[in-house]
Amino acid sequence: MGINIFDIAKEAEVSIATVSKVVNNTGRISDKTRKKVLEIIEKHNYTPNSLATALTGKFSYTLGLIIPNLANPFFGEIAKSVEDRARELGFSVMICSTDYDADREASYFTLLQKKRVDGVIILSGFEDQHTITRNLVKPNMPVALIARDIPTISINSVSIDDFVGGYEAAKHLIGLGHRRMGLIVENIRCAKERVRGFNQALEEHDLQLDESLVLLGEATVPNGKKLALQLLSGDEPPTAIFATNDLLAIGTIQAANEHGLKVPQDVSVIGFDNTMLATITDPPLTTIAQPMEQMGRQIVDLLVQELKGDVTHKQRIVLLPELVVRKSTGLR
Repeated sequence: MGINIFDIAKEAEVSIATVSKVVNNTGRISDKTRKKVLEIIEKHNYTPNSLATALTGKFSYTLGLIIPNLANPFFGEIAKSVEDRARELGFSVMICSTDYDADREASYFTLLQKKRVDGVIILSGFEDQHTITRNLVKPNMPVALIARDIPTISINSVSIDDFVGGYEAAKHLIGLGHRRMGLIVENIRCAKERVRGFNQALEEHDLQLDESLVLLGEATVPNGKKLALQLLSGDEPPTAIFATNDLLAIGTIQAANEHGLKVPQDVSVIGFDNTMLATITDPPLTTIAQPMEQMGRQIVDLLVQELKGDVTHKQRIVLLPELVVRKSTGLR
């Protein structure tokens, strides 16, 4: 049997908690003690076991992050922000991608429990509230939500005001003179809120959305292209298209090019998220920016504060999105 944390503590003549602090680089340890423990760890080529650490100390200094799809740059950038902030606070992050599979999400949550992570951050892609909530109430397992909110549950969350984002997208297009606009919408709650905000701006300018120009689909570039081709092939195509995330918007630009149209001269395109892809499209994408770095940092702070007992109340933080104008939108 290999050496374990008990053996390291015994040989170093320190407590198990002290070894855990040295391993996780947390707490106040004298340089002399830290050096002694590290020398013993190196001598035995000891690799800390997170489960053993969790069993012997108050924290494992590990968080879980459940996301729908790592291939979507929005989720990837959120994950990076979460991991960066967690690392600053002395925590590591286990990332689990569900690929929008409810059973896989439940399986990962069980796995994270077995690994005895200190808390879990969920960035869920499911609309079925039961799918989300069935895993939220677990003993000694703080859970937080990012990029979405469930008003009926008392839980820490960080999200954006999707309604405002949709409103700003419509206001921008209206200001450019567009009156006939199409929408490509992912079938999730936050996207529906973006559409609701978009409609509000239209109503304030005595405009009405043509429901035949609103198409639903999965958030992928190929799907955005397919749906945009449907809009652009109609008898009265829109002069502008709002896609409720950047992947769909990029697909829309590809469709316009394939259809022989120039962006933004013939059709304007606006997305949502402001991922890294928005700056490398041709033309660069006008989009509604989500503060992804701020969201990731704040959700980690809320979760760590909860598990350490620094706060006893739940917080629901709603951030404002921001319009970022590039070259994919223009005057009608």
